[in-house]
Amino acid sequence: MGVVIRTAGEGDRELVVRLLDEAFQDDPVSGWVFPGEEYRRLTHHRLMAAFTDAVLADGRIDLTEDGAACALWLPVPADGHTGDEPGGDPRDGAADGPAQVREAVDPENQRVELIARLTDGIHPYGRAHEYLWMIGVAPGRQGEGLGTALIESVLDRCDREGLPAYLEASSARGRGLYERLGFEFTGRALDLPDGPRMWPMWREPRTPAIA
Repeated sequence: MGVVIRTAGEGDRELVVRLLDEAFQDDPVSGWVFPGEEYRRLTHHRLMAAFTDAVLADGRIDLTEDGAACALWLPVPADGHTGDEPGGDPRDGAADGPAQVREAVDPENQRVELIARLTDGIHPYGRAHEYLWMIGVAPGRQGEGLGTALIESVLDRCDREGLPAYLEASSARGRGLYERLGFEFTGRALDLPDGPRMWPMWREPRTPAIA
């Protein structure tokens, strides 16, 4: 039986925030942004809420019907402007998204702002693409292929429309999964200061756009 996927709406906000919070508690990058288990448990969900709100406004959240996994996608046009989301392209002249998110999420934590600026600095611009911002699977459901099903549903559309896709892998294990789905390391890793490595990955569409 296949994985049933639907598009999340405002009514799913709390479910998505809770799912992302649980899925990323042990993620290396989340551990760097919010060091210490107790601190992370009390604060991490605020950043997940900011991400969820941004994608509900400017992108799309795919959710498995059973609520066990979700994927946050943002369409990025060729000029790089995706709206007022955290980490938005500073070249667009809009409000300083990373600083605003830090103020709303955890004002004393410089890493909340820094992670957005650093990931924006390695994000490729110049071609329209789909950006997989985050994908989360409930800890008890990992390894069932839910994340792969969520990603493949969008990659199939990318292939039909001739669109590339982009993401940042936050672990070596994740990088391996994405490589199996056709993503390739861009060659420029992001080493967080005194923290883990992230791998920017790009995927060219597997079939040309149909005229």
